[in-house]
Amino acid sequence: MTSTGGPAVIGLLGGMSWPSTVTYYRAVNEGVAARLGGSHSARMVVWSPDYAEVESRQLAEDWHGAGELLAEGARRLAAAGADVLAIACNTMHRVAGAVGAACDLPLIDIVEVTAAATRRRGITRAAVLGTRFTAAGGQFTGALAAHGVEPVLPAPGDQRLIDRLIYEELCLGTTNERSADEFRRLCERLRGEGVDGIVLACTELGLLLPAAERAAPEVVDTVDAHVAALVTASLAHLSN
Repeated sequence: MTSTGGPAVIGLLGGMSWPSTVTYYRAVNEGVAARLGGSHSARMVVWSPDYAEVESRQLAEDWHGAGELLAEGARRLAAAGADVLAIACNTMHRVAGAVGAACDLPLIDIVEVTAAATRRRGITRAAVLGTRFTAAGGQFTGALAAHGVEPVLPAPGDQRLIDRLIYEELCLGTTNERSADEFRRLCERLRGEGVDGIVLACTELGLLLPAAERAAPEVVDTVDAHVAALVTASLAHLSN
C-alpha cells in the first residue's frame, strides 16, 4: 500500500467541522501510539476547507456542489501522498461516490464501519442521531438493516433539537452543560422507548458526552468506530 515500508498514510477530508477534526487527529495518533508504542504517531495528511462553504451546500441541499468540493480535496490528498481516504463527517458521506471517483485510493467508509461495530455490540434496535440530512439520506438505515439492526430515526421535534445543537453550537466549537443535559435526556427517553443502542451519527455529537458515557456499550460513536478502522488500515501491512 505504501512505498516506504512504514504505515500507510491516512488522507483525512476534515474541517466539517474543525472541532470534530481535532478529535480525529488526536484519536488517530493515540490509536497508532497504543499499537506501536514509544514515540510513534500516525502518518496523516488533512485537507480542511472553509466549513462555511460546506455548510452552505448542505443547507441548500446542493449535493452535486458538495461532491465537487470534496472530490477536489480527495485529489489534493492523493497528490500529497495519501494511501487511504476518509471523510470525517457523516452528513458528507452522501457524496462518497464523488470522492471515490476522484482518485484510485480506497475510502474507509464511516457508515459501514459504524454499522458493523453496532452489530458487534449485540445491539438490535438503534437510534440514529445526526443531522436531518444524515437521517434523510438513508445510508445509515440501509447499512444497519443490512447488519441485522433495526434503525430508529428521531421524531421531528427531536431532530430539530439535534440540528440546533450541531449547527448552532458544536460546529462552532461551543459546548455547554445545558445542551449536554438536553441531549442526555433525549437519549434516556429513547432508551425508555425501546432502543437498545444509540448511534452518534454526527462526528460532533460525542463532544457533548464525557469519555465514560461514550464508552457505554449501548453508545456507538461514529468517530470511535471510524478511527479504529483507520488505524487498522494504516498499520495492517505491518503485521503481514
